[in-house]
Amino acid sequence: MRRKRGPKIIGAILSVVSLAVATGIIVYANNRAAACAREGTRLTLLTSPEKAGPMRRFAEEFGARECVRIQVAVKNSGEAMSALARGWNETADGSPRPDIWSPASSGWVNLLRHRLGGEGDVIPEENPSIANSPLVIAMPKPMAEVLGWPEKKIGWSDVLKLAQDPLGWGRHGHAEWGKFRLGKTNPNFSTSGLNATIGAYFAATQRSHDLAKEDLDDPRTQSFVRGVESSIVHYGDTTLTFLSALLRADAEGRGPSYVSAVTVEELSVWHYNQGNPTGDPEQAGRLPKPKTPLVAIYPKEGTLVSDHPFVSFTWADATRRKVAAKFLTFLRGESAQREFGRNALRDHRNRPTELITRENGLLPDEPAQTLAAPDPAVLDTALRNWEKLRKRANVLVVLDVSGSMNQGIPRTRKTKLAFAKESLDEVFSRFIDADRVGFWVFSTNQRGSVDWRQITSIGPMSARTGERTRRDTLKQRLKALSARGGTGLYDTTAAAHAYLGENLREDAINSVVLLTDGRNEDAAGIDVGALLKRLRGGEKEVRIFSIAYGRDADLDVLRRISEATDAKAYDSGDASSLTKVLTAVTSNF
Repeated sequence: MRRKRGPKIIGAILSVVSLAVATGIIVYANNRAAACAREGTRLTLLTSPEKAGPMRRFAEEFGARECVRIQVAVKNSGEAMSALARGWNETADGSPRPDIWSPASSGWVNLLRHRLGGEGDVIPEENPSIANSPLVIAMPKPMAEVLGWPEKKIGWSDVLKLAQDPLGWGRHGHAEWGKFRLGKTNPNFSTSGLNATIGAYFAATQRSHDLAKEDLDDPRTQSFVRGVESSIVHYGDTTLTFLSALLRADAEGRGPSYVSAVTVEELSVWHYNQGNPTGDPEQAGRLPKPKTPLVAIYPKEGTLVSDHPFVSFTWADATRRKVAAKFLTFLRGESAQREFGRNALRDHRNRPTELITRENGLLPDEPAQTLAAPDPAVLDTALRNWEKLRKRANVLVVLDVSGSMNQGIPRTRKTKLAFAKESLDEVFSRFIDADRVGFWVFSTNQRGSVDWRQITSIGPMSARTGERTRRDTLKQRLKALSARGGTGLYDTTAAAHAYLGENLREDAINSVVLLTDGRNEDAAGIDVGALLKRLRGGEKEVRIFSIAYGRDADLDVLRRISEATDAKAYDSGDASSLTKVLTAVTSNF
């Protein structure tokens, strides 16, 4: 009997040993994780939005392997460049100063070095690419096929010709599509907007390199670029504004009537066609694929390629720079490059991956010609000149002055109204003289039973009323505003949309900027259903960009209002972020 108990005892001992080893491994792993969190090197990575999903995963995987913590911050490349150029502010910019920056294009790196001047040595000379994506003109497939895609070469000259044709798509037998409408982001914020602007300059000069300042001032060049810009629906800080609106329009069967083409990076065509215009892996599969897919037109005059550089700033200490170098090797390694490929990015050598196929609306043999980015000084001048050539603005600003605007903003000594006045004063300064701006305020019973009141009619900012320009008058009257009453939101919105429809300018971007801190409180007015019906049945060229100001604003209703006009609602739930939000709003025109 004793001999028979031996194997059981041995088995029990082995079980105890195994449990102890397993427990030891778990304890070790937990202790290592805790030690990494407590003692490991920490870096901040600033990345452009279109690759934020993969970069977050890479940071987590690499961090766990190397016992480091990489905090990922996301900013549009142009916004990031401006923040770095003026001196990074951790509070205003939302994260610690970055140790690593990966914008969408080296153009932003060159611009930053140029604007930093003598301080530009914080940027290394070599900033290797981690992935690539060429700029394309994304177009609904039926429209592109009418123009000859994919066999025929199409470019900016064709866009200009179609934009200036009074028959629009009727010239190609599709009058129901209306005139040619281009969606293009603001080049001060977005890489696709920057590359599209530079691409149009190159097309105008018929060059592929060595763009000079003299070329930018040539009247023929400016006429070409101005002609392309004349077809703009509106601008914006991100291509997501266009792609999300196009997906909604597609679902409603009116895609071609919203926009004819959008300038984007190649990878955005893939994500849109999957029903995921954000490109965020977390959103994949949540929305159906569009009925009408987009295809990529690679401009025949040549196009710029977003090379997604990796910048390891020299202001980081030696330890963090060493970790950054290891992270770069990881990102250019086989595993990370495969993941980039699954997001329709070309690899770091600019070779097409398996998703870049004609079936997916992408052409692996294109672009046939790439453009060399201009000198940073030329790039900077092109951006400044664009302000003169962009499509003009025809904007009505509508401000909520209900009693709740007297509430204080936490951590400040200002009321919501006082802060809004300061922010709008800055906005009025940004419009150029040729832009047309009007200003209304609203609250219940501003004029008897009418909820809104005109502060200034819409007109050029440089126009004079007596001794003052409209700009000066706006600023002066803005200071005198006070808050009272309830929120007469719906009647005011309907009236503002109708007013701008009556004061429409075909040569301008016609928009209402609607700012409110509450929800409709005028029970005697129209309801939200009637309002949305009016907006959808009203003037299609008028868009309402709304701002939910503070935590009590009805963001859901504002989204419905903006989407009914193919525009976007902005969230300024943190009232102190209003200036930043207004900057994003005004990037649309």
